[in-house]
Amino acid sequence: MKPTLTIFTPTYNRAYTLHLCYESLKRQTSKDFIWLIIDDGSTDNTRQLVEKWESENVVPLRYYFQQNQGMHGAHNIAYELIDTELNVCIDSDDYMPDDAVEKITLYWKKFGGDNYAGMIGLDASPDGKVIGTKMPKDIKESRLSHLYAKYKVKGDKKLVYRSELTRKTPPYPIFPGEKYCPLSYKYILIDQEYPLLVLNEILCYVEYLEDGSSMNIIKQYKKNPRSFSFFRKVAMRYAPSFKERFRESIHYVSSNIMIRNTKYLKESPNKFTTLLATPLGIALYFYILNTGKKTILKSS
Repeated sequence: MKPTLTIFTPTYNRAYTLHLCYESLKRQTSKDFIWLIIDDGSTDNTRQLVEKWESENVVPLRYYFQQNQGMHGAHNIAYELIDTELNVCIDSDDYMPDDAVEKITLYWKKFGGDNYAGMIGLDASPDGKVIGTKMPKDIKESRLSHLYAKYKVKGDKKLVYRSELTRKTPPYPIFPGEKYCPLSYKYILIDQEYPLLVLNEILCYVEYLEDGSSMNIIKQYKKNPRSFSFFRKVAMRYAPSFKERFRESIHYVSSNIMIRNTKYLKESPNKFTTLLATPLGIALYFYILNTGKKTILKSS
């Protein structure tokens, strides 16, 4: 019988921390899942580690190796391979509470269906402190954008999606020489179709490592300007407010200066807002160019 949930983990040279996820999956109170590991070109002992786990035959897992494409490239192949009803991404430096699978599958079987995109739960630090804020207790469902714009929810949250939707939504673009596109691209598109069930429970323990994408966002802006420009156009088009649209426009301008795209105004889905944002976009470009500052500002 096919499990309900695929837990997928993109990984690149993370053998030193991947065991945390494995151990947490061994402890799950529900076995209604499969673990899909997308190895994005690791050169460490990730493959040997996974082969050892496969031989233990404790956690149902599937391993796929590809040449390095970056986080979004790993997500692309994961969404192609997943054949369960639901999926959730647990990063290679994260792990799940012992009852997370049980909470997800039972909640979905009780309340889920084709009129929902999936569900949203909480991320927490290893000491159990919720990242950002909890979600309002009096709402059963919400669009992802409404949670942040209307209900003022803060911080990273754990997204569980219907695999039918993640599969049919267009894949993340792969630009030559770039290895990161904000994952929110797909989430924004799915958000236009269906709301998410709200599950105010911790589904993932998160630790921001020094080599993680969240801790190196300025560097990501510099290395992946085409990907960010692509993303900002989508974010502008579906921004829930003028304030958000203006902010995305500023970032859009700075990314296009990096790639020397003089047609950025013509290509913008919100030309007037982009025109207004251009001076601040230029300022942001120079700030990004001249800083090595690290921040955990969420970009995806």
